[in-house]
Amino acid sequence: MRMHRLSTCLWFNGQAEEAAAFYTSIFRNSKIGTITRYGEVGPGPKGTVMTVTFELDGHEFMGLNGGPEFTFSEAVSFIVNCDTQEEIDEYWDKLSAGGRMVQCGWLKDKFGLSWQIVPAVLGELMRTADSEKTNRVMTAILGMIKLDIKRLQQAYAGQ
Repeated sequence: MRMHRLSTCLWFNGQAEEAAAFYTSIFRNSKIGTITRYGEVGPGPKGTVMTVTFELDGHEFMGLNGGPEFTFSEAVSFIVNCDTQEEIDEYWDKLSAGGRMVQCGWLKDKFGLSWQIVPAVLGELMRTADSEKTNRVMTAILGMIKLDIKRLQQAYAGQ
């Protein structure tokens, strides 16, 4: 797999191959690409996985086993826009397995990577010029862990 001009490198502490397998099992149109291994030189032992390239629904990533020096934080997250509640539920359940659910549609997966699982319609609900509607939607979001499309639409409608 030839990498695009821009791609994302995710730093792991020995779990890059496991993470690539986990993510590619969740997202459709995904695949693992090239795996490179450490030689005589590097922070990892000779023969262990140094990098693994993978593609998630057309987006390219590289997992790097760089060691324990750096970890993920909420300053970077991946957004999964979902068309239906069933999609939200599916991605939420799979990505949160072994991780932890946060708030407002955010979760941390078992590797510590942050994800936002959101309904695609959320942008429309928040772009209205009616501040009362956006306030109701925002209040509803703040009261949720996993986002619920029906409840957000009800909040928008004032129900």
